[in-house]
Amino acid sequence: MSLSRRSFAATLAAPLLGAQPDAWQQMAEILKRIRPPQFPARDFPIARFGAAANGKADCTAAFEKAIAACAAAGGGRVVVPEGVFLTGPIHLKSNVNLHLLKGSVVKFVQDPARYLPVVFTRWEGMECMNYSPFVYADRQKNIAITGEGTLDGQSDAAHWWPWKGRAEYGYKRGDPQQAKARGLLAQMVEKDVPVEQRVCGEGSYLRPQFIQPFRCENVLIEGVTIINSPMWEIHPLLCRNVTVRGVKVNSHGPNNDGCDPESCTDVLIENCLFDTGDDCIAIKSGRNRDGRRVAMPSENIIVHHCEMKDGHGGVTIGSEISGGCRNVFIEDCRMDSPNLDRVLRLKTNSVRGGFIENVYLRNVTVGQVADAAIHIDFLYEEGDTGKFPPTVRNIDVVNLRCRKMKSVIYARGYANAPIRDIRLKDCVFESAAEADTLEHVEGLTMANVVVNGKLARR
Repeated sequence: MSLSRRSFAATLAAPLLGAQPDAWQQMAEILKRIRPPQFPARDFPIARFGAAANGKADCTAAFEKAIAACAAAGGGRVVVPEGVFLTGPIHLKSNVNLHLLKGSVVKFVQDPARYLPVVFTRWEGMECMNYSPFVYADRQKNIAITGEGTLDGQSDAAHWWPWKGRAEYGYKRGDPQQAKARGLLAQMVEKDVPVEQRVCGEGSYLRPQFIQPFRCENVLIEGVTIINSPMWEIHPLLCRNVTVRGVKVNSHGPNNDGCDPESCTDVLIENCLFDTGDDCIAIKSGRNRDGRRVAMPSENIIVHHCEMKDGHGGVTIGSEISGGCRNVFIEDCRMDSPNLDRVLRLKTNSVRGGFIENVYLRNVTVGQVADAAIHIDFLYEEGDTGKFPPTVRNIDVVNLRCRKMKSVIYARGYANAPIRDIRLKDCVFESAAEADTLEHVEGLTMANVVVNGKLARR
């Protein structure tokens, strides 16, 4: 595939998008490149391969056989009809569209042993061998999950969620949980232990992601509803040309991010509904040494016409951002919930490092958020305890209208690495309860910005 070190170096050498006369015109150029994959007009109904729609029979083999037959024929649709189908992990192959008809429900078995053997993945930005994601593809081209059906991870306070180690998700003192393995994995990353030796899986209690296309090109996820996820729900990883369209995500477990493009290029997220237990959208690019070693930023990410309800952030960048992020466009979205914390959230620290630049937001309407509308934090988790001060610059916010929030801006940089060039224009913040928090911020400007009925001057 085309994600090479050479292409990354060429990207770094390219001029900053912020230097262009009209950054939004660059979004239009990016959109021209993002094209969903097309599939031959061939259907492979899973019932033909032995699947039973009773919610009890194990259909794992039927899914596997249907996908293999579809791929061998040159591609098409693997069709899930109306009914309830129980399965273990589904591994997609090139040129296969997993299509869920209206009224179909795919439920994933709750036994962690069924998600073995381990596969190559990232867990919180760290490369390892871990449980298979529920729907997984590695180094495939032209893959899709489409239709009007539902993917149900069957995660709850008795399955997967207690591994987080928090009582509100079913954990009880003495139960197994992820903390030890998470710490050991972080140590292996810092020591550059080869990935094939970072074996997690059974006994590690590191929850798998729901959907993870890994090192794939031409990915489409469209129309489906996703509920009850063990962890991150849609996690494109090291992918190029990704479309996430018309998806409904409703899952309130721990780390239940809605969509997390990580180290991806050319991503469109549109017309989606996010109601989540963590960030609605979280853009990432690897954690610490792994992120710097792989050195693949997330770039050219477009979010528009989405609705965000509950979540930690409507659109978040970080904290696993060591590979960097640039060229993010957010427009025409609606956000509103007392359980949504922030509109735009950037989080990193000097252990993560990385850069975040060229973030453009316009025409976003917000009912209420519980915290600051714009939240940029260099003191997240470990804070300033590392050797890699992050760079955040060129954040452009136009026509953001927010009815109720704690404050307009919370921005804390470092003296040796200030946050630079935040620009707000034509914005209205009707009811901000507190004053802004600004530490080590340079180049903040406000033009025609109204806060609590008064024109802001800065």
